[in-house]
Amino acid sequence: MRIAQIAPLYESVPPKLYGGTERVVAHLSDALVKRGHEVVLFASGDSRTWAELVPCRQIALRLDNELSWDIPAHLSMLAEVRARAPSFDILHFHLDCFHLPLFSDMASRTLTTLHGRQDIMDLRRLHRHYPGYPLVSISDSQRRALPHLRWMRTVHHGYPKSQYKFSPAPKGDYLAFLGRVSPEKGVDRAIAIAAKAGVPLRVAAKIDNADRDYFDAAIAPLFKGPGVEFIGEIGESQKSEFLGNARALLFPISWPEPFGLVMIEAMACGTPVVAFNHGSVPEVVTDGMSGFVVDTVEQSVAAVGQIAKIDRRAVRAAFEERFSVDVMAANYEAAYRTVLGTAGGVKQAPLPAFVGTLTHSTSAVDESVSLHKAEVLA
Repeated sequence: MRIAQIAPLYESVPPKLYGGTERVVAHLSDALVKRGHEVVLFASGDSRTWAELVPCRQIALRLDNELSWDIPAHLSMLAEVRARAPSFDILHFHLDCFHLPLFSDMASRTLTTLHGRQDIMDLRRLHRHYPGYPLVSISDSQRRALPHLRWMRTVHHGYPKSQYKFSPAPKGDYLAFLGRVSPEKGVDRAIAIAAKAGVPLRVAAKIDNADRDYFDAAIAPLFKGPGVEFIGEIGESQKSEFLGNARALLFPISWPEPFGLVMIEAMACGTPVVAFNHGSVPEVVTDGMSGFVVDTVEQSVAAVGQIAKIDRRAVRAAFEERFSVDVMAANYEAAYRTVLGTAGGVKQAPLPAFVGTLTHSTSAVDESVSLHKAEVLA
């Protein structure tokens, strides 16, 4: 197939530091090239890929020191995609909703992977106008807020098996937190868990400008206590050592995480995960095998005490069997063929008629949004 991969412009593909969606697009694009497809990647010019790169701005937005604006940057990219659209069998969008108004006349040749949370009232209202788009969820839990949309399948994220080094035993006596400093990610809960468990905590985290005030007021003072080391944002090359040498990864989230790449990054290193039971967590972590799925700080502390019982080789095996890039690429190939109406070569066919109404999930979404607001206020 000739496939267009359309990535966000916030980070390069793959990102130089923190970044999830663009990293997944990087691995998928390279894997599809390896599998014999002709792939064209629309992304920032500082991207690195085996696909043909169409640079849609010179530098990714987050690391660009010049005055920039994400909306015209993405609209310019989409105009380029639109102009080249006839040359592709399928257009694979990773932009959540930017493209919806511009490609509705050719929705039957598109696939959209939704990477963000979907329990947002504005998204529910938007999708009412564009019911024809074939969609992929990155976890089953992600689609619960909008079950009536045209979901093709769930495709879990995947990484190359060679990207992370397996550590049969941790060389460091610490727990790890890797991600972003924000209320929903739970670095404050990670600090509390480590303190109660009596184990040092190392925090490798990005601080967005939007979260700077929260960090300064609520988190920075916690780093002054004993047993906590804040090492800042780390790059991809540092993750194997950071995660592999940890006793466990702490993932004490308080929001419906659509996937949570750091969980499979830890699993690739053989490191068990102790994660709160929200969003995709029970789909990714098998309780008692690749880590522990918990509900409270106290349960997390107990899990840390049991972490030596987890077989790190089994953790790595679970990653290879379920979350390798080969598994992800094969699932996307199947999704492309479903969209195009063929089990073999490429032959366009109309999608089945849209079935369902917006009211199917209205109450569930309202309840989820209300709970999120209450959580934030708390």
